[in-house]
Amino acid sequence: MSVKVHPALNDPNIDARSPSNQRQMSIAISTGKTQTEGRTAPLNLCLILDRSGSMAGKPLNTVKEAACQMVDRLSPDDLLSVVAFDHKTEVLVASGPLSDPEAAKDAIASLKTGGGTSIDGAMKPAIEELAKGKQGRISQAFLLTDGENEHGDNDRALKLAELAVGYNITLNCLGFGDRWNQDVLEKLADAGGGTLSYIEDPQQVAQEFGRLFDRARSVQLTNAHLLLTLSPEVRLAELKPIAQVSPETIELTVQPEAGQHAVRLGDLMADAPRVVLVNLYVGQLEAGRHAIARLQVRYDDPAADKQGVTTEPVTVEANAVTGFVPAPDRDVQQHVWALAKYRQTQIAESKLKQGDRSGAATLLQAAAKTALQLGDDSGATVLQTSATRLQAGEELTEGERKKTRIASKTILKP
Repeated sequence: MSVKVHPALNDPNIDARSPSNQRQMSIAISTGKTQTEGRTAPLNLCLILDRSGSMAGKPLNTVKEAACQMVDRLSPDDLLSVVAFDHKTEVLVASGPLSDPEAAKDAIASLKTGGGTSIDGAMKPAIEELAKGKQGRISQAFLLTDGENEHGDNDRALKLAELAVGYNITLNCLGFGDRWNQDVLEKLADAGGGTLSYIEDPQQVAQEFGRLFDRARSVQLTNAHLLLTLSPEVRLAELKPIAQVSPETIELTVQPEAGQHAVRLGDLMADAPRVVLVNLYVGQLEAGRHAIARLQVRYDDPAADKQGVTTEPVTVEANAVTGFVPAPDRDVQQHVWALAKYRQTQIAESKLKQGDRSGAATLLQAAAKTALQLGDDSGATVLQTSATRLQAGEELTEGERKKTRIASKTILKP
């Protein structure tokens, strides 16, 4: 299976008279196949379900229904495990093929509420179950919780998310209701290479589970890393030089690797390229075309049982000119705005925690305007509503804070 790497600079020309030129480089990485064209490995899925006392009644009932619907969508080659937790953990369904789907659904239906919440307590056995069947499969964990990790350790949970990535397991997090900690779940999802979902109402559970299942099913390649080699005249920005901007915005960690910069991307999906934005500084160059970077992607192909496959290098060039006239690339600018929206919201949330309501409102209003430039009308509405409430001297509800966070990371659908 091929991987396509498409780089673009926010302006392909640089000023040959300037000692330093800042450029944003977007890199779109895709499998080059649609979901129907590509051969996809079987799933290795673990559902990690919160059964604490606060999930009593309709919340847990809808979660059980949605989980059973997911069982019905699994194929005979897929593996399923189910871990339930409150302040204690129980493996309801041990990892294995679905030889008896009804037995799995009966185990899920038997869930009863009680106790507190220990997220990391559930993550460890879930990773152990997934590790049993990860060879030749797409390993995904769906962690759903409605509360704080009051009986657990958030630092330990984060380390477990990083451990999961080491086993080539993707961790997706679903926050149910308004009591869960968006900072903790976002960190877990980001570290685990997955996505963060907000379930505001019990009726949305089946929809969000279905969306994540479709996303997992579309994964064709795993453990992808971007390998970036820079020319001597080029350097990365010192602060937050690389971020993912699609399908959701995530700050990425850069690691040195044999004279290159390596960035883990995780899963590559059909029909949904991962887009990375790199902040570069290019030193003074003589007039003419210059190679400023070389790109490769290293990945695993579970369907072919191949690990560490590396693409052919792609060279990025810039054109140094003496009569420089800006020629911005509209598509790259869209990605720049997506990252700006996220970072403006992050700073706004920080100011709000510090008690600077006016500063937070100003930044949220700026983020709303940025969303409009992106064409993200729904996200702009969420961000502007939060800004207006703060300007009026009102507090944001927990639900509004969570909507604001989600709106900052993604393009909301109308």
